[in-house]
Amino acid sequence: MTAKPSTTPPANERTIGLVGATGVGVGAIVGGGILVLAGVALRSTGPSAILAFALNGFIAVLTALSFAEMSAAFPESGGAYTFAKKVLDVRSAFGVGWILWFAYIVAGVLYALGFASFALATVRALWETAPAWLDQRTTVVAVALAPTGVYTLSLIRKATGGGEWATWGKVVVFVVLILAGAWAFIGRGGEATQSLSPFFAKGFGGLVQAMGFTFIALQGFDLIAAIAGEVKSPARVIPRAMLLSLGAALVIYIPLLFIVSTVGVESGGSIVAMSEAEPDTVMATAVRNYMGPVGFWLVMVAAMLSTLSALSANLLAASRIALSMAGDRTLPVVLGQRHKTLGTPVMAIYASALALTTILLMVPDVAAAGAAASLIFLVAFALAHLTSILARRRSRDRTSVVLDPVAVTDADRDVPAPSFQTPWFPAVPVVGGLACMGMAIFQGVTVPAAGGIAVVWLGLGVLLYFALFSGRAQTFDAFTQAMDPALVRLRGHSPLVLVPVANPQSAGAMVSVAAAIAPPKVGRVMLLNVMRPPQPRGDDDPPESIQSSQLVVGEALRKSLEAGHKPEALITIAHAPWPEIGRVAQEHRCEGLLLGLTQALEKISGGHLEELLNAVPGDFTFLKSPDGWNLSDVRRVLVPVGGRGGHVELRARLLGSLDRDFPRESTWLQVISPDATDAVERETKAKLTKLAADHTFGLPVVAVERSLDPVRTIVEHAGKHDLLVIGLQRQPDGRRVFGEFALRVAREAPCAVIMVSRGGAR
Repeated sequence: MTAKPSTTPPANERTIGLVGATGVGVGAIVGGGILVLAGVALRSTGPSAILAFALNGFIAVLTALSFAEMSAAFPESGGAYTFAKKVLDVRSAFGVGWILWFAYIVAGVLYALGFASFALATVRALWETAPAWLDQRTTVVAVALAPTGVYTLSLIRKATGGGEWATWGKVVVFVVLILAGAWAFIGRGGEATQSLSPFFAKGFGGLVQAMGFTFIALQGFDLIAAIAGEVKSPARVIPRAMLLSLGAALVIYIPLLFIVSTVGVESGGSIVAMSEAEPDTVMATAVRNYMGPVGFWLVMVAAMLSTLSALSANLLAASRIALSMAGDRTLPVVLGQRHKTLGTPVMAIYASALALTTILLMVPDVAAAGAAASLIFLVAFALAHLTSILARRRSRDRTSVVLDPVAVTDADRDVPAPSFQTPWFPAVPVVGGLACMGMAIFQGVTVPAAGGIAVVWLGLGVLLYFALFSGRAQTFDAFTQAMDPALVRLRGHSPLVLVPVANPQSAGAMVSVAAAIAPPKVGRVMLLNVMRPPQPRGDDDPPESIQSSQLVVGEALRKSLEAGHKPEALITIAHAPWPEIGRVAQEHRCEGLLLGLTQALEKISGGHLEELLNAVPGDFTFLKSPDGWNLSDVRRVLVPVGGRGGHVELRARLLGSLDRDFPRESTWLQVISPDATDAVERETKAKLTKLAADHTFGLPVVAVERSLDPVRTIVEHAGKHDLLVIGLQRQPDGRRVFGEFALRVAREAPCAVIMVSRGGAR
């Protein structure tokens, strides 16, 4: 069996090891948050800010465990977007990805402006007669744009952007600050601890408030999940990198806050009073109190290094979110283009950098936007906990989650693969999810503008999605689901396909197609035979109708068992078969119906079959096949395109089902008028190529033919193929019909024909 193309990058495209992945997390977490937000925390709760950061660290570790499990199970770039795509649906995934992309971009804006503020403050401290233009917004924006441009180019040249020097440089500076503070603490003895009283300066409410304001200081481990597709040995490296980066942050944050709250306070002073007087620079003031001017300058250096590394990390994460969304067609496919020689996602990087620059230029005050980013991250973290619970419970075994289901054969699924699992399940994701959602609600209440910005951005995304992206995104998602049965299970689906059978000679062909449509190990097939009421007989032999039904169902079951399938079988009694088929389909909530077409195709239009098509919800597949035909013998598939039938997703699902066992060669054909211009032909071929790309992982053949008789052209091409797939027309009133065009093609085609259509209103 030929392995199918994988959505996960091959090993040779994974270039980031444990040190690099940990560096991404450390670069995003350590520094900027503690320097900017320590004053807010200390003002809100006093020395118990130490406890606030510790509790936030506990919640962050719980969240990192859920992120680690999902990233190890799905080692693809995208973070929480990928989790939503796997466990929820493509619409929900777009919403998550869209707001996360915004959150990372806004975080990048904050750190770019933060760098500019600290850099200009350094210039003013060194230049006693600094000119007034240093304080102008134009200057601040220009300084902020400089590192943005540098890191944009760096990310194109190297996967991690080359910001490691800033990451590890700031860690060294923080270590020096802590060691110097520890020396000062030892020198002062017990006197230094007096400033810790009262520990809860503003009670329990102040502690909770400080936690809400400062949780964002520990955001950054999730960036490792956002680049999971480029991490080596992801099941082993990602969990370690996340926990190591969080551990490094807490090892720096907790001691530093203790030092600042003790030896950083002058004798008889209060850390609360210091924070209320100068909340933005309290860290620099406190360090100056025990290290002198050297300490002040070390804090300024640490601040600039921290904001630079965080800017690089968030720009990296934003570009990988855009890359993953482009691959799923939830953003323009052009964003998925990579550098020809370096392999980096150049268009996604440019788009993220452009968005960052635009927001930086347009928004004079990004405080509310930053709060919105914080709220979005918390909601995304809560969602990650939810998806980890759903993924664990919906998986029948761990191998279906751990292995990339597109890249392995059915035999591979039974081979256990090592992965990371969250301990103490489900307590960890439940507690972590509730904590994250609680703090998100707190953020929305205390900063209403944050919720407003998030809603406006999401609303804009919804408009763009349904106007520009929904068609391709949902088509590609349908194809991906068909190729990946584990994805169907993770989303909580178990589709049932109803197959009415009446002819034992066609049972084999019907069963082979039904087995392809129903995802293996997830979907179900129900064989139905509608028997007319038997006429009373005087002998003991069963009526002929019973014998006939037993023969048909028995042959269908035999063919199914020979092929390794285990369908259900049902025999019902009814005077009229078509209403009975509709009744059974609706009673059993069938998501699909597979029906065989008789040779008398001219009697179909306007008959009982069309009534069934428009009365029953679900997906309809109609099969016309020669005697002895079987789907396993199909190697070449012809897909003629033209008109609007509302069947694109169903066709993508069908073609994905056909390619699940082995790739089949597909030819996409569109017939245009002989009078069409060359420009029209080129445009038609470009659109057809784009459409075909959403239905296959391979390289389909695309053909545009000029002809006055489209049916004859399609039939001629069908002679070179084993199967022809066409969609049924949709009338202006929404009804589905067997149009004369489709019927002519089905009658005259020398190969098997499958027609697809959506059913009636759902």
